[in-house]
Amino acid sequence: MSKELIVSYEHSKVRIIILEEGRIQELHEEEIGNNFTVGDIIMGKVKKLAPSLNACFVNIGFEKDAFLHYLDLGPQIKSSLKYCKGVSSGKINSPKLTSFSFEEDINKDGVIQDVLAPNQDILVQITKEPISTKGPRLSSEISLAGRYLVLIPFASKTSVSRNVSTAEEKDRLKQIGEQIRPNGFGLIIRTVAEGKSAQELQLELVNLLNKWNNVCFRNIKKSKSPAKILGELDKASSILRDNLNEDFISIVCDNEELAGEMKEYLNTIAPEKSKLVKYYDSHIPIFEYYNIDKQIKQLFGKHVNIYQSKGAYLIIEHTEALHVIDVNSGNVTANQKSQEDAALHINKLAAAEIARQLRLRDIGGIIVIDFIDLTSSQHKKDLYEYLKKVMKDDKAKHKILPPSKFGLVQITRQRVRPQKQLNTTEENPNINGKVESPIVLVDKIQQQILNAIVYNKGKLYLHTHPFVAAYLTKGIKSIRNEWFLNYKRWIRVIPRDSFKYLEFQIQNEDKEVIFKFSN
Repeated sequence: MSKELIVSYEHSKVRIIILEEGRIQELHEEEIGNNFTVGDIIMGKVKKLAPSLNACFVNIGFEKDAFLHYLDLGPQIKSSLKYCKGVSSGKINSPKLTSFSFEEDINKDGVIQDVLAPNQDILVQITKEPISTKGPRLSSEISLAGRYLVLIPFASKTSVSRNVSTAEEKDRLKQIGEQIRPNGFGLIIRTVAEGKSAQELQLELVNLLNKWNNVCFRNIKKSKSPAKILGELDKASSILRDNLNEDFISIVCDNEELAGEMKEYLNTIAPEKSKLVKYYDSHIPIFEYYNIDKQIKQLFGKHVNIYQSKGAYLIIEHTEALHVIDVNSGNVTANQKSQEDAALHINKLAAAEIARQLRLRDIGGIIVIDFIDLTSSQHKKDLYEYLKKVMKDDKAKHKILPPSKFGLVQITRQRVRPQKQLNTTEENPNINGKVESPIVLVDKIQQQILNAIVYNKGKLYLHTHPFVAAYLTKGIKSIRNEWFLNYKRWIRVIPRDSFKYLEFQIQNEDKEVIFKFSN
């Protein structure tokens, strides 16, 4: 199945889309200048203990103190605290852990006050971004992720991803991991390492060790808490690291600098894939060209049509931590042997769409699904197994419970970031029950085009709502053709699915906005 990565650089954020066969499968957003991202490693300071929660609050420089539970300390927390204290004081002058004297692992049933104290420096990693009124969530079990390996300082074992296909391959990878693993570090071998040689894994391990030696050690030594020790890759590069495979046929970005950075990163991790990166330079916005804006409006509403179902749809309702999804049937019984077969068919299509919606919206917490009722126990089992299959590629931790006696399926899904909520509605353009006539809007556009023609000698581009664009361009005697005859300038009209009805922009050939209007 062919995949495309589409990256749009906007003024305040980068938006990243993964397409499969032209359909949106994942949507990611990264705020430019965001200093607190999942994966960031930070030297924090314990602010206060919360024995009743068996946790503590840590100052990492965010407006709200971050939360660190005892179970997220990691068994080797005492060794980590000892190492960081020694590096900061100058007693430890080497990033290597070969000769470091490790402390005993902590008891998993212990209490926070036996390990940490207020005002103590601690090396932590963000595992959840701030959600609602809560600050970030932390772990002090540090990991440095590569494409094939994850390096874990202060650990001492090698693990292999459970998604590796065969037991023989797991054994081979584990054997390689044990051979190359340096003393004082643990390794996790990722699924994409399947089939890779020992030399390829060794090369990435060297890069991860250099990152620890040259970045983490140096910053631990010179930084005063709270301070960032190592930032996670930018979102686009981290998606490439975690998702890149043979299915990807193109990587397109509308920012030349960011496209260059992604190409440079691919030259490091997969040189043969760097040719997939293309810089998109057009007056038609990249999300408009790939039909993404239209899909977003269709996918993020309360009602979502089920792909290839001929009319079935989902209704998705949200609360703070509970999400309810109702499956509604359409006219799809014609090709089915019975009503029961039709219900199973719709439910399977709905299960695939639900799995996509959970990834797209980054829905976490408890999800309750009301599928169409099935009477056959075998059909219920088939649906449950199919739902687990389509959820298999979801990287967020999740658990799916079998259908209850009421026919409801419950899913718990990890919350790592705030849920995406995109507004798919538009304000009513009516003012006091009235709306400007089309000719008034056209006059307004025409006046601004006249002004633009006076001061701009190059090409002009009018971005407007698709309905207005059609009104301006339809027919031989279209309004746009009249402009050409009157002003001897051809105005390129670009429909924008993301625009409101009365919104329009005029841009020059350098993509600079000369005039914009939004009611």
